[in-house]
Amino acid sequence: MPEKTVNKNILLILVMVTSFFTPFIGAAVNLALPGIAGEFGLNAVAMSWIAMSYLLSSAVFLVPLGKLADIVGRKRIFLWGNLVLAVSSSLSVFAPSAAVLIAFRIGQGLGSAMVFSTGMALITEVFPPHERGRAIGYSVTAVYSGLALSPVIGGVLISWAGWRSLFVVPAVIGVLAAMATHAAIPGEWAEARGEKFDLKGTLLYIPSMCMFMYGFAHLPAPAAFALTASGLAGLVLFMRTELATTSPVFEVRLFATNRLFALANFAALINYATTFAVTFVLSLYLQYIQGMSPREAGMILIAQPLVMAVVASRSGKWSDRIDPRLLASAGMAVSAVGLLMLTLLRDDTSTAFLLVTLGVLGMGFGLFSSPNTNSIMGSVEKRHLGLASGTVGTMRLTGQMLSMGLATLVLHLFIGDSPVHAGNHGAFIRAADTIFIVFAGLSGLGVWASWSRGRRPTGPA
Repeated sequence: MPEKTVNKNILLILVMVTSFFTPFIGAAVNLALPGIAGEFGLNAVAMSWIAMSYLLSSAVFLVPLGKLADIVGRKRIFLWGNLVLAVSSSLSVFAPSAAVLIAFRIGQGLGSAMVFSTGMALITEVFPPHERGRAIGYSVTAVYSGLALSPVIGGVLISWAGWRSLFVVPAVIGVLAAMATHAAIPGEWAEARGEKFDLKGTLLYIPSMCMFMYGFAHLPAPAAFALTASGLAGLVLFMRTELATTSPVFEVRLFATNRLFALANFAALINYATTFAVTFVLSLYLQYIQGMSPREAGMILIAQPLVMAVVASRSGKWSDRIDPRLLASAGMAVSAVGLLMLTLLRDDTSTAFLLVTLGVLGMGFGLFSSPNTNSIMGSVEKRHLGLASGTVGTMRLTGQMLSMGLATLVLHLFIGDSPVHAGNHGAFIRAADTIFIVFAGLSGLGVWASWSRGRRPTGPA
């Protein structure tokens, strides 16, 4: 469709709004878990599924829906994704039991995957290369703003109207976004129209990803090792199947033939794997070691996503003029410095040092993410934009799961199943040091991957 028929600013606003609220749905519900557990009488495992079901659903559907969007139309999937999100959120408000709520959370994950797998592709399609980095930067900023503000907005909503009120906001926003998409965005984008959708590959990919991600997130339990290994075996079989398929749901050949696409995605996976669990570890440190309240800890931890949001919007603009690999590689290196700074944590580490360190991490992440995404989206043909967008989201969610799995595994090795208490503060500090050293080392690998991708691509116009 001709670019001039589309109001690029309206499209960007729609993508930004949905980019804000999809991570909000995932993060804000964590504050509501105690209330949900109290109402439904849940144990810790059942409570974790309230949060895990959304993440898993989002992650496993991103790639298939990205490919489907390339075939049937990206605007159509984006619009229907907002409606699915609205309906599942509305039903969550009235969930009578934990099992029903989990089912509706899976629906929310499906809707979020439909939105996330198409939003970045639509931006790449509509904005010309010299404006694309700025638009992607704004979209990434919206994601981090949603993560940063979710504790504030979620806390207010829960205090005023209970945990069910968290689902009212995305229900309303989903309907409004779908209506605006239908009314204000003409035409359609489906460069892969006519291709056959790979149902066989999809049915192999989804359960394999579920087993791998759920298993890794629950290491070192024996059953988790079995699930992780089974999931990996399934994913290997999936890749072999895709190589033999004429119209695969995931173009595995891109990783073999497109060096930039492969290494930039690998760098993204490492980036999320080395940064996501930092908040988890520091939350435990601030509350158990330094004796802060959840509110006090949250006010400190919010520093990182706030800096991310500010830097990501600027780095996106910079990547329109500067080779994205320079910015992304520098960002990964800055993150590695921040992780090394965290190895200096002790019982009496000052709040000022923590804030500076979180600022360094936020700067590194913000400097990396927008240019790296711009680089990925500009490296593929237009018929693969939905797939590329879904792959970026999959790297994000898979990296987050890997990050939590690594952190949980190290904590278990140092303190076992015991809760953190005065007697094992030293063991916890040693575990935290180990986690941050491992993450810093992986970030070094990420710098190599980011730099080795090659220079700026010509990409689709």
